[in-house]
Amino acid sequence: MKDMQAHLEKLRIEAEECELISKLATNPTKKELFARLATHHRTLADEVERAIKKSQ
Repeated sequence: MKDMQAHLEKLRIEAEECELISKLATNPTKKELFARLATHHRTLADEVERAIKKSQ
């Protein structure tokens, strides 16, 4: 369970970092890429969180 919780936290941090990079990027392609990565990491984090709740 601790592994899943650690992975969840890592995904949330990565999502925040990608969002920040997206906001700071001046290149439109990079801005869009990092915005999509942030969304993807949030989706994965939500799935991990649901799995944690199911296993409790």
